[in-house]
Amino acid sequence: MKKSTREDATILLLRSIFDYVELFVFAVIAVGLLVTFFFRICVVSGPSMNQTLSHGQGLFVSDFGYTPHEGDIIVFHQTGSEYASFNEPIVKRVIATGNHYVKIDYTEGKVFVSSDDVFTEDEVIDESRYAYFAAPNGKWAESGRAPLVEYVPEGYLFVMGDNRNNSADSRSRYVGLVDARRVLGRVYFRVLPFSAFGKVS
Repeated sequence: MKKSTREDATILLLRSIFDYVELFVFAVIAVGLLVTFFFRICVVSGPSMNQTLSHGQGLFVSDFGYTPHEGDIIVFHQTGSEYASFNEPIVKRVIATGNHYVKIDYTEGKVFVSSDDVFTEDEVIDESRYAYFAAPNGKWAESGRAPLVEYVPEGYLFVMGDNRNNSADSRSRYVGLVDARRVLGRVYFRVLPFSAFGKVS
């Protein structure tokens, strides 16, 4: 009788272990599928998105059903750059999408996005929530320079880092306009460190 009870207990233990292993394997497969097809974790490298994002922070990124819009923070990749760092995933903010014109008036500190090359005051985008100017004195480093005007073709994006005086972005020949097909996804959450966890906008 005791032997039978011991065997039953052993069988129950083995079944429990098998159930846990099965659940663990299923969870690993599920996470693998989610990471492959729905989201990924990317890490911020450098200061170009200060003060919105900081170097080393982990980001929850997804391209599931995503279409880029002005104001979104995205992760994209370029290839073929002579500088290895520009071939890694890059985090920037979308300023304009295809078939738009961008004008940056460095002296006035204004960024315009228009459907034509005539820019009016009502086409100035409000960047007060995120644009950051570490120096000089809260202004563009290029203050006094002639305005930049750029046409964004269909299928491309004009992007900038929130840290405007310390960002290689669409203003730079090293990055330029971003092919929308190279967008890895939109940044939705800051997940690391846990103390900084929260929605990103």
